[in-house]
Amino acid sequence: MTADRPRRRPAWTGSPWVALLLPVLFSLVDAALVARNSSWWENGLSVLAAVALLLRRRFPVLVLLLTLPGSFLNYIWIAPVTAVYSVAAHRSRPWVTTVAATAFALVEFFHWPLSDHPLALDRDNALYAIQCVMLAGGPAALGLLSRTRRELATKLDELTRGQERESRLLAERVLISERGRLAREMHDVVSHQVSLISIQAGALQVSSADPAAVATARTIRELSVRTLEELRQMVGVLRASGVRRDVPLAPQPRLADLCRLIQESGLPAETEISTGELPWPEAVERAAYRTVQEALTNISKHAPDAAVEIRVLARGARLRVEVRNGPPAGPDGRPGGTPAETLPGGGHGLIGLRERAQLLGGTLTARPTPDGGFEVLADLPAARD
Repeated sequence: MTADRPRRRPAWTGSPWVALLLPVLFSLVDAALVARNSSWWENGLSVLAAVALLLRRRFPVLVLLLTLPGSFLNYIWIAPVTAVYSVAAHRSRPWVTTVAATAFALVEFFHWPLSDHPLALDRDNALYAIQCVMLAGGPAALGLLSRTRRELATKLDELTRGQERESRLLAERVLISERGRLAREMHDVVSHQVSLISIQAGALQVSSADPAAVATARTIRELSVRTLEELRQMVGVLRASGVRRDVPLAPQPRLADLCRLIQESGLPAETEISTGELPWPEAVERAAYRTVQEALTNISKHAPDAAVEIRVLARGARLRVEVRNGPPAGPDGRPGGTPAETLPGGGHGLIGLRERAQLLGGTLTARPTPDGGFEVLADLPAARD
């Protein structure tokens, strides 16, 4: 046996037009049922009371006043009861609801003709007075309950938004704290180590008599100084994040800087760069530059003596970046071996490049080649500026 599934209510039951028109329809039926012994003008007042309910949400007090004559002359209930409910549900002042319910109770008690209700302190009048009070107080209480529920829902929604705002502010505060801690660690550790590299390279440049060593030391020092500048910019951005939005950044690398990057890498690379005449978006140029930079860094670490091919080619609205290297050279200098010593790496660079490409809607593939080398292929689709 399967459990009974909850039945879904028809969509029309939740329509605001249904809630607006149903009381009008019921009031017309109520007026028709009591119209047998009434004159045409009395029936007209009953119909007016029913039709006036169409305006009960905008003008509830006026609608109540329009329903009272029909209730006074005929025994119609649905229209004035609905009007009292509307006053209680749509008017925030309690005294307005009290006056409306009292007026309806008095009109219902002192019904036309007045001679049928003598003012006598007897059991029948007491029961009829209780009936009139309940007839007016019931819809008033339901209207007040509906308005209170609506106000509580609004307050709950405001409270929920306030809690979400506080949670967001707390998360931003924690993020700012973590960024500050990361900035301190980067400054204290990385900056210190790079500064030592720069100092040692400067000392080697001054003391060495070998021109090749002097040139290498100069290159190391320039790269160290440039790394320190970028690192300080990054630390400044991390510290200012969440406080200022106009933090100036260092000039970002572009496609025009690729030749200098390849030259400074010291790798014998076969290069082909054809990016077209029109400029590419800055994010695409930066992603292409970082792709070539990371690939050259990995080649320098793992296969410094391998042949390198670099191609950056425009393909319509796509930019294709290809970096390949042959198999690494072994200790004897022959290709196909394993280098004697490699620098440590965690693979985070390729992960970051793949994320850059995905953010631009492109792809990045890094894989070994059949001859034992490695290739990095990036496809960056982007419309030209």
